[in-house]
Amino acid sequence: MVEQGQSQAERPTLSYSVVVPFYNEAQNVEELYRRLVAVLDGLGKPYEMVFVDDGSLDQTRVVLERLAGSDERVTVIELRRNFGQTAALAAGFDHALGDVIVALDGDLQHAPEDIPALLAPLDDGYDLVSGWRKDRVDNFWLRRLPSAVANRLMRWLSGVPIHDFGTTFKAYRRDLLQHIHLYGELHRFIPALASAVGARICEVPVRNVVRARGKSKYGLGRTFRVLMDLVTVRFLIRYLTRPLHFVGVPALIMFLLGAGIELGLFFEKLAKGWERFHLMQSRGPLLLIGIFLLTASLLLLVTGLLGELIVRTYYESQGKRIYYVRRIRRKGTSA
Repeated sequence: MVEQGQSQAERPTLSYSVVVPFYNEAQNVEELYRRLVAVLDGLGKPYEMVFVDDGSLDQTRVVLERLAGSDERVTVIELRRNFGQTAALAAGFDHALGDVIVALDGDLQHAPEDIPALLAPLDDGYDLVSGWRKDRVDNFWLRRLPSAVANRLMRWLSGVPIHDFGTTFKAYRRDLLQHIHLYGELHRFIPALASAVGARICEVPVRNVVRARGKSKYGLGRTFRVLMDLVTVRFLIRYLTRPLHFVGVPALIMFLLGAGIELGLFFEKLAKGWERFHLMQSRGPLLLIGIFLLTASLLLLVTGLLGELIVRTYYESQGKRIYYVRRIRRKGTSA
């Protein structure tokens, strides 16, 4: 996450980086900045604020540049267009220099005053602390109900026992984020992705504040994208290094069903007379279903095998490891 050309020796020693993506939040930037400064100054450790302008169309960029010009602790990253929240967070993480990185939204629905509560469990050995909007104030039908369904599905699919996957308000150890690569809209599934690399995860209740100014960027359409991303995350967590297992079970089921149908029709033709009994006339649809199932099972199997080859090429060509080491202990040393 250190910028290109910057050596480890030149890297400033910072305890905390606060990453905030903004999109058309000009009315909220200055108040959020003031509250962040008040909270972070109270921690008594060096920090920075990394503000990402995700292609805003209002005066957000102007306000951010003014803050950066007056406070050396503020870094502003201006994206060329609106890439979305995941990309904005990834940009902030890549340029953050702190040993601990805190992310929150720029709409003031997250209270900066809750940051100390997020940081406390890190001292107990946790790698990721997620905020839990226990008492939500959002619209029930458009936000709370879809979120409750998605969170329940995510807990089931990922095995991570937290209540609120969707909130941006989280604290991370820096080394954890180096193992997580974000794309698409996967920012809301970071706890699930972190669990795949063995991170210790917990959550703490945080306040959910009614938006006072500006317009929400979330709608019901976002919920459908979340549900589609659930499939991606399930694959990334369970089957990334063994894609054949992902398609193997449905391929086997289809093969057994198709083979069963075709064998049944074969024996029926033998029993009723090979010449007298015409399969296509008497059992045409069933015969075609059996052929379709056998063909589909073969295609799935080939797809899985190709996936295995691609994964092997990916890991071997780039020197990627399929494991992540937390610590190495030897007699007299610990690394």
